[in-house]
Amino acid sequence: MKLALFISLALSSHLCINQASAQDQKPEQEVAASAASAPVTVAVVPPFATLEKIDSVVGTGKEAVVGKTVVVHYTGWLRDPQAENQHGKSFDSSVGRGPFSFNLGEGRVIRGWEQGVQGMKVGGKRTLQIPSTLAYGPRGAGRGVIPPDADLIFDIELLDVINMPEVEKIDSKIGKGDEAKSGNTVTVHYTGWLRDPKAKGQKGKEFDSSRKREAFSFTVNGGEVIRGWDLGVQGMKIGGKRTLIIPAALAYGAREVGNGLIPANSDLVFDVELLKVKVNAK
Repeated sequence: MKLALFISLALSSHLCINQASAQDQKPEQEVAASAASAPVTVAVVPPFATLEKIDSVVGTGKEAVVGKTVVVHYTGWLRDPQAENQHGKSFDSSVGRGPFSFNLGEGRVIRGWEQGVQGMKVGGKRTLQIPSTLAYGPRGAGRGVIPPDADLIFDIELLDVINMPEVEKIDSKIGKGDEAKSGNTVTVHYTGWLRDPKAKGQKGKEFDSSRKREAFSFTVNGGEVIRGWDLGVQGMKIGGKRTLIIPAALAYGAREVGNGLIPANSDLVFDVELLKVKVNAK
């Protein structure tokens, strides 16, 4: 009796469970419709708020400080929160092309680099997580290669730190008019050559001249020309003529320009004639 009663109770319990399960089940169409109408939650990853510097190798050589020329290898990625280490699409790399050099503190690179490379020592390797506000911001870069408001990630290896070179200035005629100063817009005629120490006046192959077109204008220290021009033209007066011998680090550095017209790491020579000076309102 006890055994029979146990079996009976067990069967009753089983049936009750099956009935409850059957009642809880819904037709496939109803389940599908319910799923389709359910709100989809998408995780939103906030942009980088500040510059992050992550050292994978701490260097032991000379330190990168403002006023020095730094030589680096780098690779840059668009930030992708879903990718490994957030390294999305790679958009540029100096590896396999040649090191890149720039002068710290002159604003010739994005602010994330200016701030992020300082303090590294030669031999060091650092990852920079750069918010768009310290990169290219809403304008982007490279015709869509770097979209607007894109956070960027760079792996940087510091190869060398050297003293910033100087521009050699040789005046063939001293002007008598207004002086070219920082912030002024100047108008000049110029001719440029690749520097060849064996050539007369060190003027090797000519690569450009405004005298074949029209005079050229730029704002001194406005980031519109190579650094050697900003440094070399200051102090000239209207009517003056000056030869500038510009080291590669103050010209185009490791970049090749004009499909090889100016090879990488080229020192340059310019003859400059100052025609006009316009004082811009502050």
